[in-house]
Amino acid sequence: MENRILIVDDEKEIADLIEIYLKNDGYTVYKFYNGRDALACIESKEIDLALLDVMLPDIDGFRLCQQIREKYFYPIIMLTAKGEDADKIMGLTIGADDYITKPFNPLELIARVKTQLRRYVRYNNAGLSEEKNQPTAEYDIRGLRINQSTHKCFLYGNEVLLTPIEFSILYYLCEHQGKVVPSEELFEAVWGEKYLDNNNTVMAHIGRLREKLNEIPRRPKFIKTVWGVGYTIE
Repeated sequence: MENRILIVDDEKEIADLIEIYLKNDGYTVYKFYNGRDALACIESKEIDLALLDVMLPDIDGFRLCQQIREKYFYPIIMLTAKGEDADKIMGLTIGADDYITKPFNPLELIARVKTQLRRYVRYNNAGLSEEKNQPTAEYDIRGLRINQSTHKCFLYGNEVLLTPIEFSILYYLCEHQGKVVPSEELFEAVWGEKYLDNNNTVMAHIGRLREKLNEIPRRPKFIKTVWGVGYTIE
């Protein structure tokens, strides 16, 4: 089945260009120039990935991202103005999976879309082809339980709803329990891309994970920061 992509951007030329490239790659596209119409589509159509511009004429992209995350966990890529680091951090903090700055190379955007969709498909199909006698890859760390086969996470028996990116980060840290994982290593392992200096992506997602795990900022029980190096789960 074709993947269904939502585009929301009030710059008609950009939205139309993205639509052309996506359709040429075989994707089904739902395109809107405002948030209101996009929300109506979200409620009536199955979506596999959303591309959201930050600046929209009615509902801004951040608010739209938040409303999507209240119900859905498919990947969200934010489209931000060049150099607006605050927008990037804000988008990642409220639940976006990735961002790309304008102006961008359409081929890079398509590559980002494919990467996010591959991760999303693996996340949703986890365990469907597992052999019955295959051991379960599961970690239980002081009440935090995460299972790779089912792609589920529980904290003291209560399920914690994670996006595919959040799950991958937490599972990687659990896999390396007791070791400090550098931010560069974590980024390259989860996103599959080369880490660049001043990349706030990992930090923003760690912050969101801590919120979902009810961590006390200055005394986290699970994900601890080793300043200047990276993160660890002891």
